[in-house]
Amino acid sequence: MENKIDKNYIIGLLLMVLMFTAYSFFYKPETPAEPKPAQPAKVSQAAPAPKAINPLLDSTVQNTPEKEIVLENKDIKVTFSSQGGVIRRVALKNYKTYKDFIAHKDAEMVLFDGTRSALDFEIPTQSGTLKLSEVGFATDAVSGTVPEGKSQSVVFTTQIQGGTLQKTYTLAAEGFQIAHDIKTQGLERVLRNAPVVLNWENHIQVLENDLNENRKASQINYFDKENTFETVGANSLSGNSENAELPVKWFTFYQKYFTSGIVFENSYFEKAKFSLETPAQDSTTVKIARASAEIPYADLIGNKTQFKYYFGPNELADLKAVGNDFQKNLYLGYDIVKPINRYIFVPLFTWVESFVSNYGLLIIVVVLIIKLVLTPLIYKSYMSSAKMRVLAPEINAIKERVGDDTVKIQQETMKLYQQVGVNPLSGCIPLLLQMPILMSVFFLFPNLVMFRQKEFLWAKDLSTYDNLIHWGFNLPVLGNHLSLFVVLMTLSSLAFTYYNNQNTPDQPGPIDMKKISYVFPVVFMFVLNSFPAALSFYYLISNLVTIAQQLIVKRFVNEEKILTILENNKRNYHTKPQKKNKFSDFLEKQMQASEEMKRKSDELKKEQQKRKK
Repeated sequence: MENKIDKNYIIGLLLMVLMFTAYSFFYKPETPAEPKPAQPAKVSQAAPAPKAINPLLDSTVQNTPEKEIVLENKDIKVTFSSQGGVIRRVALKNYKTYKDFIAHKDAEMVLFDGTRSALDFEIPTQSGTLKLSEVGFATDAVSGTVPEGKSQSVVFTTQIQGGTLQKTYTLAAEGFQIAHDIKTQGLERVLRNAPVVLNWENHIQVLENDLNENRKASQINYFDKENTFETVGANSLSGNSENAELPVKWFTFYQKYFTSGIVFENSYFEKAKFSLETPAQDSTTVKIARASAEIPYADLIGNKTQFKYYFGPNELADLKAVGNDFQKNLYLGYDIVKPINRYIFVPLFTWVESFVSNYGLLIIVVVLIIKLVLTPLIYKSYMSSAKMRVLAPEINAIKERVGDDTVKIQQETMKLYQQVGVNPLSGCIPLLLQMPILMSVFFLFPNLVMFRQKEFLWAKDLSTYDNLIHWGFNLPVLGNHLSLFVVLMTLSSLAFTYYNNQNTPDQPGPIDMKKISYVFPVVFMFVLNSFPAALSFYYLISNLVTIAQQLIVKRFVNEEKILTILENNKRNYHTKPQKKNKFSDFLEKQMQASEEMKRKSDELKKEQQKRKK
């Protein structure tokens, strides 16, 4: 096949050569002069390339330099930026990070940092999605402090193809709330009939001492349309994600003692999605939390997009002031103890705090008040133990008379109780009634911001463990420290157990419960070693006061008189008409059940003996 060269190709090639030659001749580059040492700044001051401006936006506003406005009240300092019309930074004026506190550094605690976290709105337009963080806003606001008893607003405005979008933030003279309104005018022809998307990525910063414990305590909370409170990532160190099934009224990024969140005042967020990630290799970040939610188009166009932000401590009064059950962010334990904490302990601690400034003494005063209220239960429990002690010789006599027949011993013992009018469970009931109190403070102290960075004795911060005894390596379960308050609490628990065992008669059974009772305080020591020092100190004082109460009660209890009364009850048992009560019915049923079990056991033994013969 004959190869042919296209003449157009040859012509084109020649033209390119001619053009290159002409360009080289007429536009020969000059050799650059050696730069002078005194003029390096001219190169660095070259004008930057002009920013690409979305054709939907007003170029005049977009070319305006970014402006920051700092607005503060007695509690928080908020930095706003005209670039995006966003909250750039939130600092709490009366709080410090644990690191700054230990270093005695006078610095505000930053709860939201726009350089590490982002809060943005994506608005759907006819020509694509518009991120408000990329939009410049105009504002006449100036920095300042909100006057007492008033509020102050920062207004940002931008033009979108002839329409107006306005963002207004309002801060009161005190508190941790920021009101946020978004209003539109004339944007119906620019926007698509689609939801606005709120994206909030929060790199939760390290504020407290124990990073591992703080990661467990960090989570996302949300409250849906049916008033259901939900959590994501509670007590977890792994990644977590969840999609809300119902519209959401508010969601928050919850930390051990602080919360950041947003409330949709007059509507609900749709299709909310939440996720948490633990950056194992980054010790400067507790967790990376992300939230995405839709705002209905009708709410935006109808100017019904009023929000409320909260950046503040997990104080019950401050959270409750937000409304919409926002106080549910404060974790007060399981449902069985939550009412005790909310309606008894939190108000009690707050009241005592109003006249006691030393927080160690505050705990002592609270313990004394609680123990004073519980004195009738302690007295009743001690009286029950005294009755059991004076009956111990008769119970021992029953054992000697009956022998090794356990069922018969139980029957005779129950019969004795019925005759003398003693309820062996009456000593347990007062103790069971005190259990919710012990459980309540167990959940309360790790979440009570009141004790944060409050010193007492050798504890620099009562809201975390005291590490007076520490070493440079981790031991299984114990970690790298031993809390001295926990050690003292354990010793007081062992002392209380010993004292209690001396006043409690031996109980029949294969397990020696008196010996087992010494195990629990030791186990509890390992559990509480990384808990707040305030909790350990509370239990320490509670144990000491309880021992003192029992010693005082003992002086007013005459065991000889109790024995005389019980013997009279026994003598008059058959002559005195007996009143039926629940305990009598219980004893009677137990005796009948024991007799039935013994009868069946005897029959089974007889059958086995017959088979052997």
